[in-house]
Amino acid sequence: MQLQVMNSPFNQEQAELLNRLLPTLTESQKAWLSGFLAASQSFEAAAALETPAAEIPAAEPVQPVSKEVTILYGSQTGNAQGLAENAGKKLEERGFQVTVSSMSDFKANQLKKIRNLLVVVSTHGEGDPPDNAQSFHEFLHGRRAPKLDDLRFSVLALGDSSYEFFCKTGKDFDQRLEELGGKRLHPRVDCDVDFDDSASAWLEGVLGGLSEAGGQGKSAAPNQAAAPQTADAVYSRKKPFQAEVLENLNLNGRGSNKETRHLELSLEGSGLTYEPGDALGIYPENDPELVDMLLQEMKWDPDEVVTVDKQGERLPLKEALTSYFEITVLTKKFLRQAAALTENEKLRELTAPGNEDRLKEYIHGRDLLDFAGDFGPFSASAQEFVSILRKMPPRLYSIASSIAANPDEVHLTIGAVRYNTHGRDRKGVCSILCAERLQPGDTLPVFIQPNKNFKLPENPDTPIIMVGPGTGVAPFRSFMQEREETGAKGKSWMFFGDQHFVTDFLYQTEWQKWLKDGVLTKMDIAFSRDSEEKVYVQHRMLEHSKELFEWLQEGAAFYICGDKNHMAKDVHNTLLDIVEKEGGMSREEAEAYLAEMKQQKRYQRDVY
Repeated sequence: MQLQVMNSPFNQEQAELLNRLLPTLTESQKAWLSGFLAASQSFEAAAALETPAAEIPAAEPVQPVSKEVTILYGSQTGNAQGLAENAGKKLEERGFQVTVSSMSDFKANQLKKIRNLLVVVSTHGEGDPPDNAQSFHEFLHGRRAPKLDDLRFSVLALGDSSYEFFCKTGKDFDQRLEELGGKRLHPRVDCDVDFDDSASAWLEGVLGGLSEAGGQGKSAAPNQAAAPQTADAVYSRKKPFQAEVLENLNLNGRGSNKETRHLELSLEGSGLTYEPGDALGIYPENDPELVDMLLQEMKWDPDEVVTVDKQGERLPLKEALTSYFEITVLTKKFLRQAAALTENEKLRELTAPGNEDRLKEYIHGRDLLDFAGDFGPFSASAQEFVSILRKMPPRLYSIASSIAANPDEVHLTIGAVRYNTHGRDRKGVCSILCAERLQPGDTLPVFIQPNKNFKLPENPDTPIIMVGPGTGVAPFRSFMQEREETGAKGKSWMFFGDQHFVTDFLYQTEWQKWLKDGVLTKMDIAFSRDSEEKVYVQHRMLEHSKELFEWLQEGAAFYICGDKNHMAKDVHNTLLDIVEKEGGMSREEAEAYLAEMKQQKRYQRDVY
């Protein structure tokens, strides 16, 4: 992004000169220039001391600007936390004193004392704050929120534009901080799934805003700013590791309605490590059949070379659609940009202001091939179209292994996604790649996504209760492997459910062995299709409500992993019922009890 000198004290000729000069400067040249100007000011100030006092105009008192910056993050999968911690490091390099904290660990009554606040927050579910942002979100929007007239702030919002409530939590914080009197030191930035460039631009803007007000933020440590940055050799989201497939097995028995893949990948030579509760990110490839159908429908040449990013990387069109771009999800932004590229009146009408409900209905369950069939043919070029496509986002899966038990390996539990909608069979991009096209010896580009919000208790004697039906079993397999390896003595209780006992009891022999060896204290199972009345994990919890509450009273940590829309809500409400009944509490007291558990990190969720 090129900075422009605007609204400045320079005349037009000076501004034009600066606008031509600034983009040509290196970081070290900028640092030198900053130091030179600071030195010039010091020299002029020293010379002014020799001027008779009567000649020196009286200066208005200048309010010192705090160099202390607080960064609060709300993160469900770890992306917002990683960006917050990175921002903290960058600010410290510029001489700021930085505090980085999860919103759940932040004492809300300290907010009034903060002068510079950065908020990095994702949006979860249907516009909801992440679990570790809920209490702070409620406080800020409640009657106890203080006036913040002395606060300067900026918000980095993370979201997914294919969802209706894109970046809603970040927008909520941004609006509320302004309502309470705060002033933006840099405008809010809303990030889609490919957030790296947007987040970097936001951080540069924040640094500019802080330095403008502080007068010396950028020149406080010019030598540090000019120091060469060594390349980070560690594999990461930006630089994934090609992990070899060691095993790819179907965990379900013959006749099951489901297909659940157990994937074992080699991390040998990567230097990657992880903890139980972390996730693995995979950059998948699109279904070759879908890519071919799209090329045919759009009448594009598969060998045409197109530019795929701002850095100018060029790929053959077929390769770009296979491995670089997302083609199975439509967004409002894409449709509106596509409407501007075409003369199609039907598309322009659909994307016109006031048609939000129709647009939302159209997007649901449709992909780029549907779009091409509904609104083609197009006069726009392939290059114009790919320039408005989203980059392929990684898919995150809860890790199903302990690295202590499986050195240089990582295991995953992936449910194959197949369904029919709008007259066509559909396939999950990554899950069907794993189920149908991935063989031992193949490789997948992967990275570790730390999740500090879903961790075993620090004290190995702490009891744990785990609720994970279906593929939600994955992180609890890693918990058990870890506790077995470390010899942890804390009690453990597993609630597992699926459709049929005979075909869908994932990792059955492992759970039975852990029970036999005493690594697992207790296990309750619920198979919904094996009886006339459907039985789910929450029903098993209710059957043992007295004992479950006793475990909670003993300090047990409670974990949920799996479907966020139904299962996680049902389990949460059942847990409230149990605490209310067995604890002799009102509903409000039971809710406060669970809120306190969350604060103590004894109630954690990994839901999707």
